[in-house]
Amino acid sequence: MLEAFFIQFLPEWAVDAVVDSIKTIPFLFLVFLFIELFEHFWANKIKGFLKASKNLGPFVGSLAASIPQCGFSIVASTLYTKKFITRGTIIAVYLATSDEAIPVLLMYPEYLKYILPLILIKLIIAIPVGYLVDFLLAEEDKIENIQEEENIEGCCRHEIVMHKKRDFLIHPVKHTINIFLFILVLTLILNYILNIFNIENFSGNGIHWYLPLITSILGLIPNCAISVGLVLLFIKGAISFGALISGLMTNGGIGLLVLLKNNKNKKDTILILTLLVLIGFFVGGVVQVLFAHW
Repeated sequence: MLEAFFIQFLPEWAVDAVVDSIKTIPFLFLVFLFIELFEHFWANKIKGFLKASKNLGPFVGSLAASIPQCGFSIVASTLYTKKFITRGTIIAVYLATSDEAIPVLLMYPEYLKYILPLILIKLIIAIPVGYLVDFLLAEEDKIENIQEEENIEGCCRHEIVMHKKRDFLIHPVKHTINIFLFILVLTLILNYILNIFNIENFSGNGIHWYLPLITSILGLIPNCAISVGLVLLFIKGAISFGALISGLMTNGGIGLLVLLKNNKNKKDTILILTLLVLIGFFVGGVVQVLFAHW
């Protein structure tokens, strides 16, 4: 029915993009409603635990970051700039974070098989790397005072730790609209490109060493659209699974923006971003070889 309506006004490649994007709206809303509830009941607990248990930081931070949610990397980045968590912990959080990737993958049944490997690979790398960074690059910065009532804002300018009742409906709706628009615009662009050029020219099915490098750099862009775009590129066959891993390992979402803005030690910020790219590129390259025919 939707196809019949839009086909009167749009070319076929655009109709596919519009219809497929519209179909994601109910599912996205349910996912983000669940995420809102999770953040409400667990954000404060995880925040407090991270602050209190320095030795378990990389482990707890990685596990928390691997759960689909839009705010944890922001919370972790804020704690790091206040020196409540270690450098290894924040790197582990970024490596384990997938931003919007998992909610988008959940909408494509044929790609569900990639979700568990994606989470496990990121955790297997994030936890030991976090501890290794703390061992080799230990910091001696003093902890600063932070107000417990401080509000930490998420990607849609909502409070992550201090929720209000209206957020349980308003934020999932806003976030659903944002991600729907990302998906719509990016799918229109990809469908247009693939309609003009041969899909094989963009295929990531082969082993191309430069793909993980490119995506690991793209992943540093602090915006929800990047993780959405990486997943759509993977689904369209434009990048490999390894390249997807590379991009998502460096994609800390809005948390990276908090780090860039609030970290007073700019050399430290550059070090963290450099380590993320190097680790993302290396791990994605290995995964690309191992999963070449999956």
